[in-house]
Amino acid sequence: MKITVLGSGTSTGVPQVGCTCPVCTSTDPHDKRLRCSGLIETQGVRILIDCGPDFREQSLRLPDFQPIDGVLITHEHYDHVGGLDDLRPFCHFRDVPVYAEQYTADRLKTRIPYCFAEHPYPGVPRIPLAEVEPYVPFKVTGSAGQEVEVVPLRVIHGRLPILGFRIGKMAWITDMTEMPAETYACLEGLDCLFMNALRLTPHPTHQSLSQALEQVERIRPRKAYFIHASHQLGMHAEVEATLPPHVRLAYDGLTVEIG
Repeated sequence: MKITVLGSGTSTGVPQVGCTCPVCTSTDPHDKRLRCSGLIETQGVRILIDCGPDFREQSLRLPDFQPIDGVLITHEHYDHVGGLDDLRPFCHFRDVPVYAEQYTADRLKTRIPYCFAEHPYPGVPRIPLAEVEPYVPFKVTGSAGQEVEVVPLRVIHGRLPILGFRIGKMAWITDMTEMPAETYACLEGLDCLFMNALRLTPHPTHQSLSQALEQVERIRPRKAYFIHASHQLGMHAEVEATLPPHVRLAYDGLTVEIG
């Protein structure tokens, strides 16, 4: 399995418009953080997790242009769904199913109704919605018929119930402040965990760095990578230097391979 971090930043991205702090003016490319998204490649199947407003730019940075077999949506917020229309070029291969729970699917139909009309006009991205439920596994199918199982997980984003996802021995959890016991049970035996760490100080709807480290200690993955970071988390190199050996701060373009 190969995981590519397409974007490691929070909703405003880094640099944040109008900000002249040391992080936003840094020349280190690790401090340039597009909106949060990941590409999972396993068993010949390519799965996108979230599709934010930077997706077009993220796609242009990929080394090749290949089909996307499915898109997993964690929740409805714009920084996680604002690029769905930019899936159009990938629909030249075939339809790109979008997997979301009912609450999110209903809001996507309201937000971009032309994508889900009964008789869409030519050129509209073909992104049929498939509703999923927490803890009910489903399969994403590749172009050659190969299948990869995905397990949706319930996590809480402030007061909003959203989804995380487990694929094999990898899990992707973003925008989380707490999780029910059933989710912790589903996170046992991970080789790789991607989890949000917004900033150094507490936030009402996102984990701080210290809270994320506490979660890693509880879940005990072999390796953890922090995502969805704001400029308030600090400089990449400085944060990295404070982390345990099995925990890293993700950055745009990072690739991780697990067996």
